[in-house]
Amino acid sequence: MTLVQIEKRVKALEQVVQGLRKRGSPANRKWYRTHAGRFADDPAFEEILKLGRAYRKSQRLASNRS
Repeated sequence: MTLVQIEKRVKALEQVVQGLRKRGSPANRKWYRTHAGRFADDPAFEEILKLGRAYRKSQRLASNRS
């Protein structure tokens, strides 16, 4: 790779980074505002919740038997 090619790539990367900085960091955004309600009325998500509750309950019961 020639020096001119490297300089072009670096310049392109600097422009991309500058654009990302203008958009702002996603870590600064409150994630729960953008994701709240995303799975409302989704039967697959309801099943996930049900299975998670059952698993946690089974773990509590197992620890109580010990």
